[in-house]
Amino acid sequence: MPEISRFLGIVIAMLYRDHDPPHFHVRYGEHEASIAVEPPALLAGRLPPRALALVIEWAAIHNAGTLASWARLPLASLGR
Repeated sequence: MPEISRFLGIVIAMLYRDHDPPHFHVRYGEHEASIAVEPPALLAGRLPPRALALVIEWAAIHNAGTLASWARLPLASLGR
């Protein structure tokens, strides 16, 4: 899973051959979640409230770069 950012113990990564909608995965200690890119929102999993707020803020700041990273991934659902 390619890591795209790491801060304050939070690891943000994207999976190759993942499915739509554009999203990324977050690990924080024993917690894991999937976060939509546009608009930034929790899709699945669970993070402590403060960690979730930091991830949502990160996603809003890095929206364009995250969408560009998603566009470069070979997606399973698109057959690329």
